[in-house]
Amino acid sequence: QVQLVESGGGLVQPGGSLRLSCVASGSIFSIYAMGWYRQAPEKERELVAVISSGDSIHYRDSVKGRFTISRDNAKNTMYLQMNSLKPEDTAVYYCNVDLLNFLKLRHNYWGQGTQVTVSS
Repeated sequence: QVQLVESGGGLVQPGGSLRLSCVASGSIFSIYAMGWYRQAPEKERELVAVISSGDSIHYRDSVKGRFTISRDNAKNTMYLQMNSLKPEDTAVYYCNVDLLNFLKLRHNYWGQGTQVTVSS
């Protein structure tokens, strides 16, 4: 089994910053893509940013220039540095990992989510 633990969410004023972390542990042979998604109340879950095993990165347009995704492969950890936060960034942020387990089976996992609230 694989566990994903997210941290770093919270309440921040507009213009502020937060750094989210996602640590993957368990039956992990290798990790392909890692990504951050978010879901605001009464809205569908949407992709925020994704980073591949080769460090290819994609951001949704609304966060380009403000958010930075990165990963530490040695620690099976992914980060999302969020700067210049706006109220519309308020959502539950989810970590998603696409990996091979020790049986060489490919699986996709979700974290439990961390709340990010941007408000004055």
